[in-house]
Amino acid sequence: MRISRSMHAVLATILVISAPSGRGDAAARRPVLLELFTSEGCSSCPPADAYVGSLEGRGDVLALTFHVDYWDDQAWTDRLSSPDFTRRQRDYGALIGSSLYTPQLVVDGREDVVGSDRGAAEHAIRTAQHYPQTLAAAINRGEGNADISIEGAAGTANTHARILLVSFDALVTEAIHGGENGGRTVSYHNVVRSLRDVGEWRGAPVHRGEPLRRDETGGRLALIVQDASGRVLALAATP
Repeated sequence: MRISRSMHAVLATILVISAPSGRGDAAARRPVLLELFTSEGCSSCPPADAYVGSLEGRGDVLALTFHVDYWDDQAWTDRLSSPDFTRRQRDYGALIGSSLYTPQLVVDGREDVVGSDRGAAEHAIRTAQHYPQTLAAAINRGEGNADISIEGAAGTANTHARILLVSFDALVTEAIHGGENGGRTVSYHNVVRSLRDVGEWRGAPVHRGEPLRRDETGGRLALIVQDASGRVLALAATP
């Protein structure tokens, strides 16, 4: 594990997020958002990368892998890394009061655990599953667009949150030829390729098509609605 010197911006056919009804029905709950900050240059990271892979097929979580760039001077440049992802990690550090390190797993924007500590991660997931649910959201890939749907909800009229669009690849396998993992071949799961802010959500329903950039036309897409405190209000992803 390495403490860094150096994060930003955040993130459905359809993982639906529903609020429990007033009758207390067992409503569908959105997945818990897991964000793993990792690097090809970090020798402590492969067990965390493998943990993200083990979550494949679980409907109760959406795990995304962000490759940070502050390891890139250690005899190997991680081609999956981006300064945008480092900024995002740094922003989380300020929000939740953590230092920057890899592998860091941020759970639903509120808590971080060491990404290779499966017991701590599962405990944090169970805790996040009890957070109040407020919104229903969905995202579908259209013809050159991401079709975004976010429902309004009672008590959210004065909410200010950001709508984030994420593109990611389900699986990337890398042969690493330098740095701490030199000579290893590592598989990375749900690798984020791009992350961008596509607008503000203020509590009203949103139904629109967001034009996709060239780097967003392959792989999967995710939609995140997240407020300034890091709280995830809505989450959805394409299959």
